[in-house]
Amino acid sequence: RLKNVNKEIFVSDQLVEAQISHELTLEINEELIQILFQYRQAFASDNEALEAIKGHEVNIMLNLERIYTPILRRPVYPASPRARERLEIHIDELMKLNVLRKLGNNEEGEVKTTVIIT
Repeated sequence: RLKNVNKEIFVSDQLVEAQISHELTLEINEELIQILFQYRQAFASDNEALEAIKGHEVNIMLNLERIYTPILRRPVYPASPRARERLEIHIDELMKLNVLRKLGNNEEGEVKTTVIIT
């Protein structure tokens, strides 16, 4: 078993925003937290980038067919200043976690791309 002090830090730092069901029994909840703690390296955080686990890389096939639903076929329009501010915060977080990265001409400049808000 791992030290409780380390597990307590993991719970307070990493699981603070987790939404674990309140319907779980205390025993199952503790078992779940123990499993999450045991395999904590499989998850990204603000301080640790999201990386592929060697030997478990995933190939994602990009579908280029235009089979969008009607709601996604609407004309593009600029985001409101409030929405843009919130989007920029979220995009910055995803870039820090290496989920998103700038490509091509955007590597040195501002990211300009279509964002779908659902």
